[in-house]
Amino acid sequence: MIKGVTYLITLALLALASSLVSAYDPSPLQDFCVAINNTNSAVFLNGKFCKDPAAVTVDDFFFSGLNILANTANKVGFNVTLVNVDMLPGLNTLGISLARLDFAPYGLDPPHTHPRASEILVVAEGTLLVGFVTSNPNKLFTKVLNKGDVFAFPIGLIHFQFNIGQTNAVAFAGLNSQNPGVITIANAVFGSNPPINPDVLIKAFQVDKNVVDYLQKQF
Repeated sequence: MIKGVTYLITLALLALASSLVSAYDPSPLQDFCVAINNTNSAVFLNGKFCKDPAAVTVDDFFFSGLNILANTANKVGFNVTLVNVDMLPGLNTLGISLARLDFAPYGLDPPHTHPRASEILVVAEGTLLVGFVTSNPNKLFTKVLNKGDVFAFPIGLIHFQFNIGQTNAVAFAGLNSQNPGVITIANAVFGSNPPINPDVLIKAFQVDKNVVDYLQKQF
């Protein structure tokens, strides 16, 4: 009987481990697997179709432009330059990506999540108020960062960065996925296509229909 229970527990643990492993980018099966959209010339498949190794060049592992200030003339005063597998094919199967974050004075990277990656951020210029919120009971962890400071955001949790200075701010973020994804909370809730039924939002946010209608028009 004990052996049977031990066997079942072992199976359960293995199943759990397998599910955790599959939740992250796959480990590479060769030195590299440069992504390619033309499947006719693809040889291997690991995350994306892969270019024939004989046709790979050094430029498949190169990206230029993170020194350029992005346009922050928008409603939130923020822009991001993302270097993921779509911009740098050599990242395929490596499980990493990089981003430059540009903030106008009082610019905001609105509350959002990365469903497939944790994030580590370093401030290059300026002063940022950053934070993330845990799953229920929704505890907020927040801190003011200055130049050279580093902060980590756990995978899947809602987080934000806000420039509280009177000058531009710049930060760089590393993420442990070749394609971390992003869900901006306000855009997703009030700007989905098709729109979420207003009755759902009225009930969820405990506001009247006029407020919901106004917010949906903003997105």
